Amino acid sequence: MDAIAARAAGVLTRVFARLDVPIAFRLWDGTTARVGHGDGGFTIVFHSRSAFRRLLLRPTSLRFGEAFIGGEVDIEGDLFAAAVAANRLERLRLPLATRLALLGSLVLP
Repeated sequence: MDAIAARAAGVLTRVFARLDVPIAFRLWDGTTARVGHGDGGFTIVFHSRSAFRRLLLRPTSLRFGEAFIGGEVDIEGDLFAAAVAANRLERLRLPLATRLALLGSLVLP
């Protein structure tokens, strides 16, 4: 696990800690991060640091869809479970203090 991927995994864990559905993430170097309890049945795969940064800075369904179609992000496993999680993600709101702390973490080379 490289240092940048380790920081990115920490960011994912912190951002999605309040989410009530299980999600697994796999980063560009194979590092995994899991949030929620149990097995959600799917994994979101980031193929590059730049895709990770772009989606975390401006997380919209349109941006995610473009990254998916462009091959920068994949969903492995149960697409229906991923759709349920996506609906919950749309409603996720982070407190200002968390958002500000995350901005500092996103200074990835």
